[in-house]
Amino acid sequence: MDDGRQFEVMAYDDDVIPAANAENPAARLHLQEAMRMAEAILFASAEPVTEKALAARLPGETDVGAVLAELQRFYDRRGVNLVRTGDAWSFRTAGDLAFLMSREQVSQKKLSRAALEMLAIIAYHQPVTRAEIEEIRGVETSKGTIDTLMETGWIRFRGRRRTPGRPVTYGTTPAFLDHFGLEELRDLPGIDELKGAGLLSPRMPANFNVPMPLADPDALAEDEDALTDVDLEELGLLTPKGGDD
Repeated sequence: MDDGRQFEVMAYDDDVIPAANAENPAARLHLQEAMRMAEAILFASAEPVTEKALAARLPGETDVGAVLAELQRFYDRRGVNLVRTGDAWSFRTAGDLAFLMSREQVSQKKLSRAALEMLAIIAYHQPVTRAEIEEIRGVETSKGTIDTLMETGWIRFRGRRRTPGRPVTYGTTPAFLDHFGLEELRDLPGIDELKGAGLLSPRMPANFNVPMPLADPDALAEDEDALTDVDLEELGLLTPKGGDD
């Protein structure tokens, strides 16, 4: 006799599945199975997984957004949470349990003040050139500082500015969002939050403002060109063709 208990072996509680699907056993089963598959993919991945990548591996006609929303709700009060960073998703230790992981964390080299200043400028002002960074900071920028930030994977070469000399522009990466727990650049703290955290003096000039971060960090600015293969070779990001001849 079919009394609905065939669903009790599934991994998710009844209250996780939307009420609309509760009245449709086939849809309910499809959603639960898609949730299990997405959960397996996300747990097995060492890096955040994009919705596009998930859609390519889940059954056709799967509503990936609905699957992720239900998984996120399912894990909301558990030891790990499903979080979105940019257009990608990953499991992270619940914020209130982070102290339990302190002994497992790999010791990392602390960034210098110069590197932190540069990272903040790039995050808020991108796309930004080295000369513009130096103008904002008021001091010359060391190449070693840029190299350090590049090694962390938090900044990247974006393109070239359409000005004399065509200087390279810098921007942040998805790894930057992931490390600082941001879904998008617009989640960066504003001027009031920075003052509240003691990072800005309460007596800042009246005309001081914090720029609004980009809505789409991958979109090129009007005065910015995409990097070509030649540019990538010059920047050491692409192996020169015929280099072994």
